[in-house]
Amino acid sequence: MPSDAVPDQSAADGYLQRAHLLAELGRYDEGIGELTALLADEPGHLPALTMLARMHLAADRPAEALAVAETATAAAPPAVETPATDSAPTSAETPATDGTAPTSAETPATDASAAGTAEVVLPALVARGLALLDLERWKLAAATADEILARGPGDAYAQRSAAAILSASRNGQAALDAAWRGVELAPEEPEAHLVLGLVAVRLQLFDLAERAYREALRLDPELGEAGQDVGVARLERRRYAETLEHLTALADLPVARPDPVRTVDAGVRRLLLSVAGLSLFASVLVAALAPASPGASRLFAVLAVAGVAVLLRRPATWQPGLREAMSRGLAVPVYGAAVAVVLLLVYALVGGPWSLAGAITASVVAGFTAFTRR
Repeated sequence: MPSDAVPDQSAADGYLQRAHLLAELGRYDEGIGELTALLADEPGHLPALTMLARMHLAADRPAEALAVAETATAAAPPAVETPATDSAPTSAETPATDGTAPTSAETPATDASAAGTAEVVLPALVARGLALLDLERWKLAAATADEILARGPGDAYAQRSAAAILSASRNGQAALDAAWRGVELAPEEPEAHLVLGLVAVRLQLFDLAERAYREALRLDPELGEAGQDVGVARLERRRYAETLEHLTALADLPVARPDPVRTVDAGVRRLLLSVAGLSLFASVLVAALAPASPGASRLFAVLAVAGVAVLLRRPATWQPGLREAMSRGLAVPVYGAAVAVVLLLVYALVGGPWSLAGAITASVVAGFTAFTRR
């Protein structure tokens, strides 16, 4: 019997991976077909049910999403109840006080059990809550948000998801507390600040909303285009960005937009980090191969230069802003990355240890300065 479990799991993973890939391409019906085939063999497969519900949401079919999410939550393990968890959403204190006290009262065994249970059921509950919002079933959506908060008092995803659902269904202090808690648990995640901005707009805390959205954009300059995303991997982020844009338009608020200068610099910096990283990896590997097989090392250097050419295959995406980015402090990494590639090419043509040493040095300088220049 144990030998049969491996192929079954492998087959299930294959269905999930194909479904995810199809969803990210916007081909939801084909992805749903893959999940349906998996669920025909394993009707209670929780990850497949959760992904299926999210696909229906992405395809604007909330009724179907709700039915699948209900099946998923019914198949999930029950919540681990503790007195501390029950008290978390009811406090009107500041978010730091609300979020910290309950978790400190739990025993380590309870923490581990609750965390394991929450990890498998939270995405299904979030899908259920979002479907209920789309169907305008506000009371049930709020009750689902309360359950999400109870299951994930220390989970950033649970806190921000519940906050977003509460802000649309019931609003009030509980939504704001959960949003703040989500930011405290994951201050480097732009989605946490995005949800805080969304909740703040609905509560007419416009200064807070603008600050939260600016911080979200600082963490991810591409967040302003999130409404154009497809697939299920960023389903919540897309919904939150679209809702926030709609609400700010209704309130006639000048919500921050992505800074085009910052966006250009971020794109050039990512490209430089990629080129410098590839050059450094190739230079070190070539240097290791050179003593044993000079010919093979020089051939690998050619392949590395070709790889850089593939990275730069679309000049129209980076050339227009390159000169301006260099004038704003990115000149050193640009020249460093260029020198590293040129020296790799020199080594491929004529050999010699000095060109390799120079390529490694230039790659390190380019990568370090591109990383630190923010």
